[in-house]
Amino acid sequence: MITLLMIVSILLIIIVLFQSEKAESGNIITGGNADLFMNRKERGGELFITRLTYVLGIAFFILCIIIDM
Repeated sequence: MITLLMIVSILLIIIVLFQSEKAESGNIITGGNADLFMNRKERGGELFITRLTYVLGIAFFILCIIIDM
């Protein structure tokens, strides 16, 4: 079970690193975060990565709860 948790953890880290940035780093420093919370549609690969992140995150928490019991 711990091996499965390690695999999910590593996959979750890799997927999060592959996600596109929501805001440019220059805008964060200067305070220009007007489009940080802008509603934009995800399509194709970006939508797949977002959904995979959700699935891996939920799997991570479920595995942590199972191991803790």
